[in-house]
Amino acid sequence: MATGGTIAGSSASATDSTNYRAGSIGVAALVDAVPQLLNVSNIDGMQVSNVDSGSITDDIVLLISKLANKALCGSDPEYDAVVVTHGTDTLEETAYTLDATLMCDKTVVVVGAMRPATAISADGPSNLLEAVTTAVSPASHGRGVLVVLNDRICQALYCAKTNANALDTFKAYEQGFVGGLLSTKPFFYYPPSQPTFKTVYDLSNVTSLPRVDVLYSHQMATFDGVNASVANGAKGFIGAGASHVKLSSSSSSADVELYAFDGIPVVASTKINNGVVAPDEDPAAGSYISSALLNPVKSRRLLQILLALGKNATEIREAFEEPMRSFLY
Repeated sequence: MATGGTIAGSSASATDSTNYRAGSIGVAALVDAVPQLLNVSNIDGMQVSNVDSGSITDDIVLLISKLANKALCGSDPEYDAVVVTHGTDTLEETAYTLDATLMCDKTVVVVGAMRPATAISADGPSNLLEAVTTAVSPASHGRGVLVVLNDRICQALYCAKTNANALDTFKAYEQGFVGGLLSTKPFFYYPPSQPTFKTVYDLSNVTSLPRVDVLYSHQMATFDGVNASVANGAKGFIGAGASHVKLSSSSSSADVELYAFDGIPVVASTKINNGVVAPDEDPAAGSYISSALLNPVKSRRLLQILLALGKNATEIREAFEEPMRSFLY
């Protein structure tokens, strides 16, 4: 399933790795550029979208999830694995969504590139070959959705982009890689297992995801825009806090807390992107919901999923907090 991104990008200059046009090459050309793929798998290509990943919408992500479930998890599945090509800027959001909504143990691999297809030493062809090789490997089964770039295999729940330019950008700093590739062949450091904090949700009857906005915290942060967000349809908020604590203590953060008390869920995450925002021992003690290990963008997607499924405030808090609370208290 091709969605666009740098892996499908092009430029007039072979040395241009910044001002190229993402999503300008179709799925057929991507596959044709790597003839070795046909030695690995029988491939059907589907063009889901062809945009830079900053233009990937909730509707596109929901469509990818439904298509992957139909292809792999139905009563008579047609495919053994799915590879999704994606721009790297929001790749972790789509990969996390697939990991949280795939209703079977078959393999989905999400792959991208940091250099456009026209660049000197473009990384896309190698990444795509390694992604397909990983997807069809029996050793990949039962590990959840995987992210493959730069000879590394990362589990989607924990994987995040860490550098705006470098090839070696996707990492799970605390949890580590689950495997790697040598001569395009995947190997794994551990037997198949699912992440401790993973839960899977059935979106088969969901037709859209509600709006959830992220509030970025900093010194003297103001959150005056929350009223406008609510007026324009926001059903929840994610706070990208300064560290492992909640949003900044500026006066306007009280406005956000009022919404939390008023039934609009507010999840406290951290802009640091690593570490834990720990839940209180008593679930009723705080107004904010703690994101535990999820960074802001993954917290946003989980909250969207829970709201779309009609979960109430108690159920939403439990989904975010209970796995970590069971370890701490």
